[in-house]
Amino acid sequence: MDAREKILEAAAELLAEAPVADVSTRAVCEAAGVGAPMLYRLFGDKAGLLAAVVDRGFERYLASKRAARPGDDPVADLKSGWDNHMRFALEHPNHYRLMYSPELTAPPAAAREAHDLLHGILERCAAAGRLTVPPVLATRIVMSANVGAALSMLTRPEQYPDAQFSDRLRDAVLDSLTRPAEGAAPVPENPVPVAAATLAARLRADVPPAFTPAESALLQQWLGKLTES
Repeated sequence: MDAREKILEAAAELLAEAPVADVSTRAVCEAAGVGAPMLYRLFGDKAGLLAAVVDRGFERYLASKRAARPGDDPVADLKSGWDNHMRFALEHPNHYRLMYSPELTAPPAAAREAHDLLHGILERCAAAGRLTVPPVLATRIVMSANVGAALSMLTRPEQYPDAQFSDRLRDAVLDSLTRPAEGAAPVPENPVPVAAATLAARLRADVPPAFTPAESALLQQWLGKLTES
């Protein structure tokens, strides 16, 4: 293993156990068994080292996306890309948090490539007449929503207990940006969840005086179940 790989390996191991701010270049050099001049010659500074660690960690994820063959339905590919992004984030939380850490003064190559790959899919959606906004804007919206959801679930898991949260957000975002293929039958809307959510919100704002606190809580529980149906 050459010096570069030793440094990257040591940095990745340290970052798996401690926040970015607590990992110094000195600690990385000691763990890798190299001198500081070697680290700075190879990576420039701590930000450069962190960016290289991110790129190394994301290589397998990006390789799978590069190798993916476009399907017949670009919107389906878009949904699959969202799910793959979320799966990687949840399976590799340390690398993912590092990728979007404020410690990185410049975005790593992995972030730029992920953005470009997403933009390519959205260009296909536009070419197929399925996109309702320009691809550049759609790329920003989808990436922001996907990254925001992943970071929220990683940093505040107790606030996101719903296993279907990512799917719900994905569908809400993509449905607002795309339209059905020509000739596709419209999907019938189930009015019950919408009605239940509306009634629950109105009852929370104006609790009926005829209900006891226990009755109001039970009604909210029932309406919540209907909202999720």
